[in-house]
Amino acid sequence: MTTLLLIAGAAGLLLWSYLRDREKTAQSIRLAKKQFLGTAGQIGAILALIGLVLALVPEEYIRALLGGGSAITSTMYGAAIGTVTILPAFVAFPLAASLVERGAHLVAVAAFITTLTMVGFATFPIEVSYFGRRFALLRNGASFIAAILIAFGMVILL
Repeated sequence: MTTLLLIAGAAGLLLWSYLRDREKTAQSIRLAKKQFLGTAGQIGAILALIGLVLALVPEEYIRALLGGGSAITSTMYGAAIGTVTILPAFVAFPLAASLVERGAHLVAVAAFITTLTMVGFATFPIEVSYFGRRFALLRNGASFIAAILIAFGMVILL
């Protein structure tokens, strides 16, 4: 139902924009179409890769690594995986739902998502070149600790 309301709202706002200024609306639609087509292939490839990984990695392995007996150990594994993974957040959320469905602890998945968005292991060299090694280490270390705290806080809230 929410999706239908969002679609109806977007259509209504698009109609309002069109009635207000047809040329700008048409220009905006052309630009949005170009951007969508430019990223659709990449998004499709990432989603296919995630689907392939989920199909190839046995559910028992996911459950053992991210849903094992110790929530703390699973959380650290989730945080470590999120730290080294490069995924856009809009792809990570469906992946996170799939992980929970396959037996991962909610706190481990929350740690995965938060470190994925907050800690930049892969982008660390770029960060060092712009801000210096000390700042990059402090920011990433503080972000990792904050991500763990956020993950446990999410479990308390949910």
